[in-house]
This record gives sequence, C-alpha cells and structure tokens, in this order.
Amino acid sequence: MNKYICIDIGGTSIKHGVITENGKFCEIGEISTEAMKYGGPGILKKIHRITEEYLKIYAVEGICISTAGMVDCEEGKIIYAAPLIPNYTGTEIKKSMEKAFGIPYEVENDVNCAGLAENFAGASKGSRISVCLTIGTGIGGAIIIDGKVFHGFSGSGCEVGYMHLPGGEFQDLGASSILVKKTAIYKNVDSASINGKYVFEQAKKGDVDCIRAIDEMVDVLGMGIANICYVINPEVVVLGGGIMAQKEYLEGRLVKSLEKYLIPSVAEHTKLAFAENQNQAGMLGAFYNFKGRH
Repeated sequence: MNKYICIDIGGTSIKHGVITENGKFCEIGEISTEAMKYGGPGILKKIHRITEEYLKIYAVEGICISTAGMVDCEEGKIIYAAPLIPNYTGTEIKKSMEKAFGIPYEVENDVNCAGLAENFAGASKGSRISVCLTIGTGIGGAIIIDGKVFHGFSGSGCEVGYMHLPGGEFQDLGASSILVKKTAIYKNVDSASINGKYVFEQAKKGDVDCIRAIDEMVDVLGMGIANICYVINPEVVVLGGGIMAQKEYLEGRLVKSLEKYLIPSVAEHTKLAFAENQNQAGMLGAFYNFKGRH
C-alpha cells in the first residue's frame, strides 16, 4: 500500500506523520517550530530532517505539506507570512525539498488543508460547496468547491480575517484572542492572567462579564459568517480552532446569531457544523491536496 509523509507547519509546532493511501496514519509526531528563534530557514532544516528520518523507515510516493502563510501552490512557495514566522516569506519549500530528495512535494495553506480534511473525511463530507473557518489567534478561511480549494485569481481567496465589519476587521473583532482581551478589560485584570478556558468556565457559572464577552464574539461571528454566505452560498460552514471545543455552549448561540443576519431563504439551506479532525486536520488535508494534484 502506498504511503506518504505529511507535515503540518504552524507557528508553534510542526506536526508530522506517515499516512497510507486510504487515509490512515501509520504514526504521528510533533516538534517545536521555534519560529522566532530560527525563522523560515530553520523550518526548512526541520522538515528536511523529518523527511530524512521517515525515509529511513518507509518508501513513500510523496510529501504532503500544510503550512501557515499564503502559498503559491503551483510553485510550492510561501508568498506571504506574518511576523510570527520571520524570514518565511519567499521560502521555496517544494523546489528545495524536491531537489534534496527527488520525491514529489505539494504545499498548501493550513486552513485550506483543514477545509479539505473536513470535505473528504469530516463535517462537510459529501457537500459540493463548503466554507471552513478556523477561529483562534486570528480567523482563517477556506472555500472548497467540488473537492478542490478555490484560491481566487492571485491565491488569496477567502482571506476572510481581513473582511471589514462595523468596528474593524473580522479577525480583530471575532477571534478567540479578542474574547480573552475583552474579558480582561471588563474585569479590569491583566489579559495574561486568564485564557479562553477560564472565560467559558466562568460563563457557565453565570459570570456576567464572561457571558457579555462571549455574546459579543458570537454576534460578530454570526455577522461575518452571514456575509460570507451571501457571497458564496455554501451548503456547509465548518467551524474549527481551539475555541470550537466549546461546541455544546456555542452551537445554539451561533445558530441564533447566524439566523439573525441571514434571510430565511438562505438560512434554511445553510448548515453550521463543527470541525471533526482537530489536530490531524492539517496533515490529513495536505494528503488530500497531494492526491488531488496527482
């Protein structure tokens, strides 16, 4: 059975593993990215080492890369990366690694990979048009149409975090990091002293400040998702990111918020779902991206 190496590059950690052609992992692992310390050149060295170690054990048909940053998928190149990963913009992953190992590489943005993972083996499986949003430090988006990522004209399709809403950008108003900052302001405490888990724990106990912050975040998310739905008209909107572990608390509130901003004829044809693949989404989606290109 054919096997593939999967690598998911994030600002904090690099997840890696070997997957079979039927989408089952033989093994998985994780190392620290150390992005601020070593930057883009350090990442290249790390994925080179990961590949080298797996090739001592497995014969593989290809290397599947999911990564933070905007990606030129044809070139396998990082065309823009936030300051979280210094000196990453311009990194030619595909060219460098194929030259080193002589094995096909494919590179795709991590949110797009999450969308592919959900489309083929998750919450939006079987849908023709879906949108996947990851809600964390910022807000990322992916559009999947007929099993393929819609990249737009220049590769920046579905950069929804930059979408303008009353009061600022979508990611500056609705991300989970903003939830913590707002709660800290309302409680007059240092934001470093609390986290998202604290906010939800206290909200469930009736803390009015935490409930207020969550309600404001939910309202922003409903507005932003509705705007996306008016343009894309997806069958399914999948929500991912760490905060979505609070599905039980958030689902009903998010549905109500979405219904507030969507006209009934659109709302009744739009399903809201929560991501199912979690930590393996990037690697799994990178595999499906590779399969789609080969």
